[in-house]
Amino acid sequence: MADAPTRTAEPSADFEVTAQLARALLHDQHPDLAELPIELAESGWDNAMLRLGDDLALRLPRREVAALLVINEQTWLPVVAAGLPLPAPIPVRVGRPALGYPYPWSVTPWFDGTPSDLAPPGPDQGEALARFFSALHQPAPDNAPNNPYRGVPLTGRVEAFEGRIAAAERIHGAQSPALRQAWEAALAAPIDLPRSWFHGDLHGRNVLVRDGRFAAVIDWGDIAGGDPACDLAAVWMVLPQREARRAAVAAYPASDATWTRARGWAALMAVMLLSITDNPRMPAMGRRIVERLEVGP
Repeated sequence: MADAPTRTAEPSADFEVTAQLARALLHDQHPDLAELPIELAESGWDNAMLRLGDDLALRLPRREVAALLVINEQTWLPVVAAGLPLPAPIPVRVGRPALGYPYPWSVTPWFDGTPSDLAPPGPDQGEALARFFSALHQPAPDNAPNNPYRGVPLTGRVEAFEGRIAAAERIHGAQSPALRQAWEAALAAPIDLPRSWFHGDLHGRNVLVRDGRFAAVIDWGDIAGGDPACDLAAVWMVLPQREARRAAVAAYPASDATWTRARGWAALMAVMLLSITDNPRMPAMGRRIVERLEVGP
């Protein structure tokens, strides 16, 4: 979910992605895959995901901004994901603009699972999430990309937080004091970690669950180097049970300042999600984040 100026609707597509378009692109560039069954799986903020046969998926940008994210994913995910304990959609083929379609695109593995906002993980998954964090949050090289919205000092996101919480209050009424408490504390917490790799968008739609266990982490377009506390916010975004959140915090070796920043990132994600009005899944995720921040840890 790429960041954007304050808005109350998901962004509209710059280009409509259909199964017919996907098949034509395959015939043009990967004809050995072109006769496999194609089914639209989901259209997110930035990309359409289509299932290709039993084992593959197609990831095609719907918006111009997402084209850069796909290139980022194609370039860096093979470097970062090889040692992760959870599967990630490392591209197995790449596609180029063609046939009037203006963006690069990818063929990736298909992972069976349901987004965690619809199929929550079980109470034993806190340590699994911490292991994923520990494997991912390794020092980033100097040429690792930057992300202007994620992994940055939270002092640079004040305008975004204030705009989003104001929108959430216009839509839903007064918000929990836990949001501003987490935010204000995070603004004062220093960044005390080296520049590290992070995913950048670990909300419930991008973490898949199967049979109560994490199955895969998808949508890596925001991958970059910076403060990995933005990823740690997933403790409150995807773990429903307090004991699972406590286990994740205990298993990931980080300072109190880092966990304070993580709660601030969770508060920012909550108000972003609460300010979306045209997809009920988004504010529902936001409300659950708020409830978890209230309860702790």
